Parts: sequence; C-alpha cells; structure tokens
Amino acid sequence: MKLVEHLQSTPRTILGHWPTPFELLPRLTSELGGPRIWVKRDDCTGLATGGNKTRKLEYLIGEAQQQKKEAVVTFGAVQSNHARQTAAACAKVGLPCFLILSDQVTSNDDRYKTGGNVLLDHILGAKTHMVPANDPDAIRGILAELKARFDLYVIPGGGSNATGALGYAQSIVELCSQVKEQDLGRTALIHASSSAGTQAGLLWGIHESEWQADVYGINVYHDDPETLTKTITSLLSDLDERFATNSAESVSIHVNHAYRGDGYGQTNPETIEAIQMLARLEGLLFDPVYSGKAVNALIDQISVGAFAAYEDVIMVHTGGMPALNVYQSSFE
Repeated sequence: MKLVEHLQSTPRTILGHWPTPFELLPRLTSELGGPRIWVKRDDCTGLATGGNKTRKLEYLIGEAQQQKKEAVVTFGAVQSNHARQTAAACAKVGLPCFLILSDQVTSNDDRYKTGGNVLLDHILGAKTHMVPANDPDAIRGILAELKARFDLYVIPGGGSNATGALGYAQSIVELCSQVKEQDLGRTALIHASSSAGTQAGLLWGIHESEWQADVYGINVYHDDPETLTKTITSLLSDLDERFATNSAESVSIHVNHAYRGDGYGQTNPETIEAIQMLARLEGLLFDPVYSGKAVNALIDQISVGAFAAYEDVIMVHTGGMPALNVYQSSFE
C-alpha cells in the first residue's frame, strides 16, 4: 500500500492506543432502518480521555522532537479538545506546553471558563493564556514572549496542517483492515469537520490506499462552508507537494453546512436529542460542539434517505466528552 510507505517516511511519536475499536451499532441501525451504522471509536485513543487530535499529535510531536524543540504552543477556543490533548501529549514526552485560548463562545454556564477541558489543561500542567476573540495582537504578543524564551514548536489550531493531517491518513490503514474483516459494502464516512485536518487526512489516506469510500464532513465551525472546503483543498495540495501525489485533483470534497445551528459552540435541541438518542440506544457519549452535531447529521440524513446508496455508514467519533459538564443546562 502506497499509503504505508508515505507514513513510514515521517517521524511519529506513539501517544495513543491503536487500533481504536470499530463497532457495529445494531440498535441505532434498527431504529433508523437504513444502512448498517458503525462507529470508529476515536474517543478511545487513550490520551487524557481521548479524541481525534491524538492521531494528529503523534506526527506533530514527532516532528517537534526530531527538530529538538524546547516547548510547544498551540491555539484553540476556551473548551478546546485539541488544547487538552496537546497538554497531555506534551506531559507524556516532557515538553513544556503553552495554550493560547480564545474566548469565542458566549456561555451562560459559570463553569465554562474553569471546568471541562480547562480543568484538565491545568491538571496536565499546561500554562494557559486567555485572550479575547479576534485579537491577533494579543496572540502575537504572547508568541513573541515565548519565542524569546524557547526554541518553540508552533502547532496550528486543531493540529491541522499537512503534518497533523497524516494522523487521519494513518487511521485509514486501521480502517481498511477493520472494514475488510467485517466485510463492509459500499461505505460512507461521516464526522465533525472544523479545522479541516481530519477531513483532509481521511481523503488523502483513502486516495492513497485506493479504498473506495466517500467522506462527509459536517461543518461545525465556519460561517461560510466554502472556507472549510478551501482549507481542505489547501491541505491536500500540501500533502501532494510533500509526497508527490495528486489527491487535490482527484477527490470529491463533501461539506454539509445544515447542522451548524446558531454557530460554533452553540447547542440546539436537535443536537441534544441526537446525543441522548445515542446514549440511550448504544451507551455512547458525544459532545454538543463537535461530534454531537455530526451525530445529528447522521440520524437526519439516514432518515431522509440521503445514504440509501450505501450499505454501510461509519461515524468517526472524534471525542469531546470532557466538555459535556459545561453544557449541563442544555440537558435540563
């Protein structure tokens, strides 16, 4: 497989538990009456409650160690799952970690800025800097101060550059084996899409593995879904340039904007109902910011027959459960 050859040429620091489980959801499948529904349990990656960013961080931290960097800095919203997993990854390898967290979400819950992922960031030993939303000057000032003190490795928000996207290309190696073992038919993958690295990695990995599967990203962040599509395309081009491939010219990018609701980090009744449905039918927990909106899309799209052409649909569970306790009022 060409994909394996590409991945073996890139530094990687093992941080997670692999492969993550691949499970049929029989009760949900029966309830919806559509194709078989599976879940790829990347909530079980094992790094500080798990999540999709662990896959990206294996290649990002691997690169930081290869370059002998002295500290790591990354960015996110206050309740960033990526920030929490970066803090855990740095703790695991002994690198100082700095988190620049932007106050992007209006919340009525007084625990929003202290509980959930923020609490875990502090327990993991990361140094956090809270900045107002849309304040690049504040971010530049913090970065300048850190760069004066350390040979700094800078990880973009969500870990979403070409290096980070390799984590989800690696996931395709796992999935190809699991899909073959379970004898899946025509397959679609669905997941929450935000900073684009997960979707780009899945698309590039599928292209290079020559597996025939479609990927549907559920936009949970961008006001304009075209912004997400352009970012995915840019990451694919970066991967093509690095590995002399041609995915950007070949793959179909599917982005669905219908389930974002009132904006990033804002809940809606449909998402809460979807989260409760999965919890009560399959014992699985999803969060209201990312994975819950993808579950809402999955349920609705199957219900209206949008996946009728597929025999199997795989939900990529990207994690995010630590944020549930700062959205308690949404479940009351």
